[in-house]
Amino acid sequence: MTSAKPQILIIEPFFGGSHKQLIDTLVECLNLADYEIFSLPAKKWHWRARTSALYFSQLIPPEHDYKVLFTSSVLNLAELIGVRPDLVSCRKIVYFHENQLVYPVREVKERDCQYGLNEILTCLAADVVLFNSNFNRMSFLDNVQPFLNIQPDFKLKHIRERIEKKCEVLYFPIKFHAFPNKRHMMDAELSTAEPHCLHLIWPHRWEHDKNPKLLVEVLMELNKRQVDFKVTICGESYQATPEAFDGIQQKLGAKLINFGHLTREEYIKALLTGDIVISTAGHEFYGVAMLEATYCGCYPIAPNKLVYPEIYPKENLYNTSNSLIKMLYNWCRNPDIFRRHRDKFFDYFNFERYSAQHLVPKYMEKMRITV
Repeated sequence: MTSAKPQILIIEPFFGGSHKQLIDTLVECLNLADYEIFSLPAKKWHWRARTSALYFSQLIPPEHDYKVLFTSSVLNLAELIGVRPDLVSCRKIVYFHENQLVYPVREVKERDCQYGLNEILTCLAADVVLFNSNFNRMSFLDNVQPFLNIQPDFKLKHIRERIEKKCEVLYFPIKFHAFPNKRHMMDAELSTAEPHCLHLIWPHRWEHDKNPKLLVEVLMELNKRQVDFKVTICGESYQATPEAFDGIQQKLGAKLINFGHLTREEYIKALLTGDIVISTAGHEFYGVAMLEATYCGCYPIAPNKLVYPEIYPKENLYNTSNSLIKMLYNWCRNPDIFRRHRDKFFDYFNFERYSAQHLVPKYMEKMRITV
């Protein structure tokens, strides 16, 4: 008697960061026999986007019982289906963690149009297209036609309409239950965890799209104004340290209590002792690190653009670097008033809509699986 073959095919060409986090979260609700994962390590992103379809076409077994294909937008689904027509009958679900139509580049001439075209073709080949935020969905759809208009000698029309009817928003599921929560800690623990001066946290990737230059500008101005604060700059660093960070350890001295990537245990400890989590991002389609830090008890401050107005109240958003400096300066001068204000924020902010416990059943429903 032969055992049943998996019915869910999961493909992730960039198996790291939030891409890996999503899959790990989803498969926790599945039986091992229900699914099969094909993946590549999270590096050489551009090559993954161009060649992974061909790679996986050779790896996925020709004899199978797959009913559902779940992948991220890094995969060119149209290419995979073209060379593996046996997968056409699967319910094909694509998840967009970001989109290449508006992903920031240092210079416009650096934008390679093939990656945006990959995503458009992938949407056309898919049955369901999921975005991690409405900002991600609308920024993609609104730019389909302008992007296609770059094509110089004929016009491609009605593509947006064909894609839009497949599109839905399904927030990224965060496992809040795996994090401790400062607001649920004992008063005795809090008294040692909260010194008088405010602890600022910047937990983002050390890359240009997270705008470390703005962070440094703000910290230097606060330092110049001689207000008391301490700061943790953590997050992943893939290449060289950003130029903006040159000399920051010397300039901030003892105020910079951590500079560099933290282990998970250290990261959680930092979040629990943090007061404010700051985003300076020039690009953000969701912001897992911001929500994790907020859940742990940090008050979020973010730009009044991108995905942030979708998630945070208006009073948590800033429009200019000056307004960010002013906000932080006032809070750092009055930490007790700030903490009372922060407590009020947590009285009404709703984490459930971003939680794995709330969202994972919705993913299973999209796959038409009951758990």
